[in-house]
Parts: sequence; structure tokens; C-alpha cells
Amino acid sequence: MTVALNSVYESIDELIDFAQKSLNLDPLDANITKNHIFALFNLDSYKSSSLDKQKSIEEDEDCKARSKEDAECAEGASNSSIDDILNRFFQAAYNANLLDPSEEDTYSDTIMGLLSANPSKIQQLFEQTKKKEGSSAAQQWFYNYCVNNTYVKQAALKKNIRFNSHNLIITINLAKPEFKNMSKAASGNSVSGGYPKCTICRENEGFAGRNKRTLRTLSLNLGRKEWFWQFSPYGYFNQHGICVNSQHTPMVVNRNTFVNLLDFVDEFPHYFLGCNAALPRIGGSVLAHDHYQGGGEHMPMHHAPALKTLHLENYKDTILEVLDWPGTAIRVVSKNRENIIEVCDYIRKAWVDYDNPKLNISSKDENQNTQSALSPSVIKTARGYEMNLIFRNNAVSNEYPDGIFHAHPEYYAVKQEPIGLIEAQGLFILPGRLVKQLDEIKKALEYGKDAKLPEDESEFKLVWDELRETLQGNTDKNVIKNAIREELASICERILINTAVFKNKQDLIVFLNSLGFMQENEK
Repeated sequence: MTVALNSVYESIDELIDFAQKSLNLDPLDANITKNHIFALFNLDSYKSSSLDKQKSIEEDEDCKARSKEDAECAEGASNSSIDDILNRFFQAAYNANLLDPSEEDTYSDTIMGLLSANPSKIQQLFEQTKKKEGSSAAQQWFYNYCVNNTYVKQAALKKNIRFNSHNLIITINLAKPEFKNMSKAASGNSVSGGYPKCTICRENEGFAGRNKRTLRTLSLNLGRKEWFWQFSPYGYFNQHGICVNSQHTPMVVNRNTFVNLLDFVDEFPHYFLGCNAALPRIGGSVLAHDHYQGGGEHMPMHHAPALKTLHLENYKDTILEVLDWPGTAIRVVSKNRENIIEVCDYIRKAWVDYDNPKLNISSKDENQNTQSALSPSVIKTARGYEMNLIFRNNAVSNEYPDGIFHAHPEYYAVKQEPIGLIEAQGLFILPGRLVKQLDEIKKALEYGKDAKLPEDESEFKLVWDELRETLQGNTDKNVIKNAIREELASICERILINTAVFKNKQDLIVFLNSLGFMQENEK
């Protein structure tokens, strides 16, 4: 046996050891799992490495006995160690001529899929944790599992840029592809008629064709129907995931949507859950399969203050807040589930049929296709349920062929893609190309009053002019860096204003008044 093969076997032993400690691999399944990995590379000889398995088991038991805080630190360490173990394995495999570097992603997915528990075991362990420690701890366990089995790409997520400004969260996502073409974005998850029918169908769980061998899901019951939850491999925020209808059925926002969202936060009150508008150009790219988005972090809009509070007759325990928010959004608050559902659906029905030519709001296009929809998002607080409703419309015009209530062309250098649920709530996902482009602009600005916009970045003229005005020739690198961040956030805020169907909050209040919502002293 060669030295190179010895290193391969040692790395495989490390992987098996890791899986027993962090992926619930039963010791009785260790040999068969190891042999499955051997079979991938036609390995027919084996010499056990010198890993002290008993010591590893004892250390693991000791780790489990630590305080919760220490255990979380240990989990973080194991998260990084799987990357190290895989790196060592692949380096050894290259040296032994077992694979080509171009095959690493496929083999990594295959190996980690073999090391991961089956979905039934995941569901069982999740339910046990939930019963013993609660839903928050159960979701934390599941998220840690998805990080440990490498489905959630934690190393890639840590490379993304994130900062807060203008009451928004701005991120530059280095992993997400940019879809400047609207039709291309819409086709990204369209039905192909094959198997699985789309990229979020449950049949993707363990599917080799899309490198989903490590995908694991959880069964849920929403509105007395079967749904499932999965975490996003390249999440936009803490514990970002999607809740998907088990049936491949088109996106829709109706009364049942509100029921389903409330069912979810009843079970997972530490999460938010929301729904895209289910219309082209404003409803995301996965219109073919009904699903929601949410996770363990509240969005900026959830904290937006109220400009005005309104009431509706016969719903005494329910209030409606007009939000101080760049887009058009309201918040319906009540501890009464049924009232939340009824009031929200009442507003939805009125909005989808609302027309106001003076404000360029048209409920139907020339082919009588619906153009207006609500995008709801719910959290639970001490006040009860807080259902945020974002008013959306996907009408186009000659002046704005991509959408009247879409980001305007002068901001395309920063953001051209449709504004979906997450960004409408104040967390922006900007394209990775900005890292290089803004770095070039930063370097140019360091020349002070003699600075000139780089020719390759001419599309950033608006950004450049505004930065020059802000900086007034200042060449301090940190000042320039902060000015660029402030400028990005300012443009994102203006993009949200572009999406607002009621630019003037008074017009929104007039619409709500027409539905019977009044201030207390107006009744």
C-alpha cells in the first residue's frame, strides 16, 4: 500500500469519525458507510488509521456534557473541521490519482450524502429535540446539521459583505448569480416536465442530478396540508430557509396564505415567514411551485415605526399601522388569529381590483392579467401576530419597460434584478460584481480632487457624482469606504421608493379609509 493511499484511508477514517460525532452516524453503520466510500474509488484494500476511536468517543461525550454555550462553540469548531477533513481527503485523493480536481464538487456531495442520516432519521431527531427543548432548539439543531453535512455552505456565506445603513441591511452576495434579464430570471426554476419537476420539489432530496445528495427536509403541516421546510445552501440571512408545498402547484396569495403563515409562526414563533407576490417581475423566480421564505432573523421592515394607526369597525382588538417605510407597507396587529386572517384578506381582495390612473396603478394589463398583489410577512411578538403587507404592482410602460414600480434605470449599475420579498423588507442582496467595481471606484477617489471615473465603470456616473459631492476631495481611505457604503444604502432606499405604489402616504391612507379603516377619533 502506497503512502498516498494511506493518507486517503486516514482521511476516510476522519470522515467516518466526524459523521459519528456530528451527523448521527450509528457506529453499527460505520463499516458499511466506509465501504460505500471505498466503492466510489474502487478501493479494495484497507489499513485502519491510528485514530484513537475510544478517545474520540470519550471526548465527544465530554463535549456533550458542557454548557450550552460551550457546546455551541464546539459545534462551530466541528463546522470548520469538516472543511479541513475534506480538504485533506481530496489532496490525498489527488496525490493517489483517484480523481481529477474538476470532480471535487460531485465527490464531496456524494461522500457527505453517504455520511448524512436518512430523512426519516432527521425527522425523528428533530421531533425529539423539539419535544424536549422546544422548536427554537430543534431548528437550531437542524440548521447545525445542515452546516455539518455541508448542504449549507457556511464558508461561502462568511465571505459575503454585510453592513447596516439607512435602516436597511445591505449585503453583497458573492455566490448568487445575477439575472439582469427578467425572462431569464423567471425561467430559472420553470417546470421542465422532467424529474424533479423544479428545483424546489421534495424529490430533489438526495437527487444526484442536481448535487442534492446532502439536502434534508422537514415535514410540516400548514392549513391541514403537507408542506416541508429546508434551509437555503446560500442563505441571505440567519437560518434562511424555504417552506414548500409538498404538491407541485403554482404560487398563489389568497386567504389560505394567511392561514398557512400563522400556522407556521405558531409552531416556530422565533422565525418570520413571508410570501412573494406570486406575479412575474415582482414575485421572484420560482412561480411554478408554491412556497414561502423565512428564517431566524427579523427584517428591517418588521421594526419600522408606525406613522398612523387605524381601526376597522367590528374588529376592536385589531389595529392597522401605516408604516414609515420607503415602500408601500402596512402592519395588521392582533392576538386574534381569525381577525388577522379576515382583515388581511379583506385588504387583499380590495387591492387586487384597485385602479388609480393618476398614480399609474392598474389592476389588470391589456390582456386582463392580474397586476396587483400583496406580499405578506408575519412575526409573533408580545403584541400578538404582526402581519406586514407589502403592496406590489408589476405594470410596465414605455418609459419603464421592466416595471413602473421596479428599480429605475439610473440605479441598474447597483441593482437591476426584481425586488422580491426579502429586499422589499429591507435586506438587499447586491451582485458580487460590485466588489471589484466599487474597489476600482474607491481607488480612483483616493486621488481626491483630481479623481476621474474609470472608463470601465461609466455606468456608475450617478454614484460617482454623488460620492464626489459627499467627499469634497477627501482622500482618507476609511472615509471613502464609509461613503461608498452610505451611497449604496441610499440607492437601495431609493429603489424601495421606486417600488412604492403609493408614493405619498396620504394616498395610501385615502385607499384604506375607503375600506372603512379610520383613526379612533374619526369614528
